[in-house]
Parts: sequence; structure tokens; C-alpha cells
Amino acid sequence: MAQAQQFKIKELEVYLYKGVNRRGKKVDGELKGTSIAEIKALLRQQGITPSGVKRKPKSLFGDGKKITPGDLAVVTRQIATMLTAGVPLVQSIDLIANGSENKSLRTLMQKISVKIQAGLPLSDVLREYPKYFDELYCDLVKSGESSGSLDQVFDRLATYREKAEALKSKIKKAMFYPVAVMVVAAIVTSILLIFVVPQFADIFKGFGAELPAFTQFVMHISDLMQAYWWLVLGVIIAAIFLFKRMYAGSLAFRTKADALLLKLPVMGMIMNKAAVARYARTLSTTFAAGVPLIEALESAAGASGNEIYRNAILEVREEVSSGNQMYLAMKQTDRFPEMVVQMVAIGEESGSLDSMLSKVASIYEQEVDDAVDGLTALLEPIIMAVLGVIIGGLIIAMYLPIFALGSVVG
Repeated sequence: MAQAQQFKIKELEVYLYKGVNRRGKKVDGELKGTSIAEIKALLRQQGITPSGVKRKPKSLFGDGKKITPGDLAVVTRQIATMLTAGVPLVQSIDLIANGSENKSLRTLMQKISVKIQAGLPLSDVLREYPKYFDELYCDLVKSGESSGSLDQVFDRLATYREKAEALKSKIKKAMFYPVAVMVVAAIVTSILLIFVVPQFADIFKGFGAELPAFTQFVMHISDLMQAYWWLVLGVIIAAIFLFKRMYAGSLAFRTKADALLLKLPVMGMIMNKAAVARYARTLSTTFAAGVPLIEALESAAGASGNEIYRNAILEVREEVSSGNQMYLAMKQTDRFPEMVVQMVAIGEESGSLDSMLSKVASIYEQEVDDAVDGLTALLEPIIMAVLGVIIGGLIIAMYLPIFALGSVVG
């Protein structure tokens, strides 16, 4: 507790200054520091006599862009590269901060640098920012500090983050394409029903004859959309909001949703392969960094991205902690493919479990990539057919009365 109080660090802030340099020329600019006195001292060291220093007002719109997981993956790779090249840790972080165009990321790295310079271990500093650095990241950094192999740990972390982001991007691609097309189809159909079909309805009123059943059906839907479009839109928005809230807040609901997702045609296969890839990649990275297998399995469970696989991995962890071999525990869950179980068995027998898991991760990441490409190729003609049926059906419904009238006149 005393150590925590001793290292209570002031946050860096931006200060605006004006002054006169050694040549008598007026200068102004910005500097980062913890107080006006510190800024004045820095200016005097640079040969500038300060005439005014004040804290820069904070923008109402925030300090910069959001820090994304992709940004952190790049930062991790940069730290790994510089540490491997022999650049000290603090200097590496300072170089990244000064070279970043993202103000939020630059501020974060500067805060980390100041606290490391004050004597705090990097792993402890990172734990102060759980929004950006999870327990797995901090635990691996701590193991690197303990073993004196921080450069190797950051290299493994960088590879892990890069692979994780690539896998996430593939999953998003698989889900985004059909959803985006169906949303566009829904918008186009709604516009036709609300604005175009009523124009035809006004024309049909003068026909004096009974309209075809299909046309009447479409016009009835058009009347409902005109009267209750706001209700339909509200229900869709509320359903999305409730689903996200229940998925985040209810373990039982999240488990059922994840189980259903794994059973979906094609998409379920992709999600299963992605979960196995995450499991193998996380376990390989943590185990290779010197984290004990029990703790590595706990980290892998948290990184699985699916509640069903999380429970299965925790079951494996319980069995391993009881003295059973991991491949037998994995087999008992009925969740992991036989090939994965056999490769883990070989890895345990040969003492190269981390290497074998890395190969499993690479295999399944490639399979996810191939499956996403195949799904995209499969969905394109299906989606076009669905769009053709919906929009073409509306057009046919509007022209059926005209065709009927033409045959009567003829």
C-alpha cells in the first residue's frame, strides 16, 4: 500500500507557452508536463525565457480517435521490434508516443512512460488500463519481466494480437456481407411499399374491376407499412437493443445464443473452427511464455469468444488440475475435433505442446479463411436470387392488373 502511494504519478497535460529565445526572437508552442513550473524549467533548458505558460483547454469533442485493438496490436509489434533491436523499454514507448498520429494513443503511451520512469513495473502499469490491456496481456508481460525475456514475450504477444485481429476480421466479413445486403433489401422494399405502391393503387382505383389476389396482398402490406412503419422500425431497434443487453448481462441467455450460433448451417462451422483456433493460439502463446498450464487454460477459456467453448475449456482445466492428461480431458468434452486431440496428445508426449498448438491454430485459422471465402462465394448468388424474388415480386404484383386490363381491352 505504501508503495502504491509512493508512486502516485501526476498525469501529463498539454501546456501552451510563449517566450523569447537566445536570439531575442518571440516563440510559442506546446509542451507536455505535470505543472507550469516543470514547463518553465524545460523551456529554460532549451534556451527560451518564458513570458507566459498556461494549461491548454481540453476539446469538447475528446482528445482524439478511439484506440482500437488493431492499434494495440501495432503498438505491441513496435515494442517487440525495438526491444529485439536493443532499444530500452522507456525509449521504445516514448518513440511510439511521439510517432503516433492518434492523440488518444499518444496520451496513453505517455502516461505509461511516466509511470515506468517512476519505477513501476510495466505489468503493474498496464493493469491500470484494463480497457486496453486484458489480464492475459498483463500476465504475459509479468512473466517476461520475471524471466528477463520481455522482448520474446512481446514478440509472442504481437503475433497473438495480429492473429486474433485477423481472425476477428474474417468472422466480421462472414457476418457483415449477408447482413448488409439484407438490410439494403429491406430498405429498398420498404421504400417501394411506402412510396411506389400507393401510386399504383391510385391508378387501380379507376379500373372498376377486381384486382388479382397477389396485387391485393401487396397493397394490403403497403397500407400496413404506411400506417405502422414507425412501429416496425421501433420493434426492430428494440429487438436489437434487448438482444445486445441480454447477451451482455445474462449468462444463461448468452450460453443459449452461443449454442444456437454453433448449430447454424455454414456459419456454425466457421464459428466452431474460429473458437478452436482462438483456444489453440491463446494456449500456445501463454504456455510458450512460461505461464503454468492451469493458468494458461484459464486464459484460453476467457479468450475463446464463445460461452460453450469457455465451459468446455474450464472442464479441461478442472481435469488437468486433477492430474489427468489434457488430450484425454479435451476428448471427454466432445467439443474438440479428433485431429486436434491427437495433435495435443503428440505434443504432450514429445514435450512440444506449445509448438503443436501453434500448428493447430495455424491450420484452423487457414480453414476459417477458406470457409469465409467459400461462404461469400456461396451467398452472392443466393442473395441475388432473394433480392430478385422480393423486388421482382413487387413489380409483378403492380403490373398484373395492367396485363389483365390489356387482355380485356384486346
